[in-house]
Amino acid sequence: MYKNMTIYIKNMVCNRCIMVVRQEVEKLGFHIQAIKLGEVVLTEASAQVQLGKIADVLEPLGFELIDDKKSQLIAQIKAIVIKWVREQDGERTVNLSDVLADELHHDYNYLSNLFSEVEGITIEKYHIAQKIERVKELLVYDELSLSEIAYQLGYSSVAYLSNQFKKVTGLSPSHFKKIKEDKRKPLDEV
Repeated sequence: MYKNMTIYIKNMVCNRCIMVVRQEVEKLGFHIQAIKLGEVVLTEASAQVQLGKIADVLEPLGFELIDDKKSQLIAQIKAIVIKWVREQDGERTVNLSDVLADELHHDYNYLSNLFSEVEGITIEKYHIAQKIERVKELLVYDELSLSEIAYQLGYSSVAYLSNQFKKVTGLSPSHFKKIKEDKRKPLDEV
């Protein structure tokens, strides 16, 4: 009987990343049982021996296998925060800290301290940085008003979003919209 194996991958930050990792891993002949941001579950018992091949294929594409438990936990925190920001649609009744604690089966204080120690910023600041990158993306698409963007990302007001945006970027959202080229960062660089 084959035992499933989970591998953790750094820099998987979007659905396109999931698609690319799936294609590359399947090209190597592995069968994927499940895949999500930062995580691939293989159905192969022999996968352990083949991790080098997987790493060799994924690293030139900007992905990195993660093998220590703390790094895996950090990658999972990042994946949950990114998913949380990208799937947000209006006000939420649950806190991100509760979601992280529930999904990762660790006390939030432990997760917060570990994240700060390893990444040099708090989970909250990372969350804000992700939200601001999402705001930039939505401003560039030019399909939603600033008021709609504020609501979608759970800001209490346009003024609060604008203040936070200016604090992080040094620009007002309207000024950013005017000079939008070259102002966005890839999510794995946030």
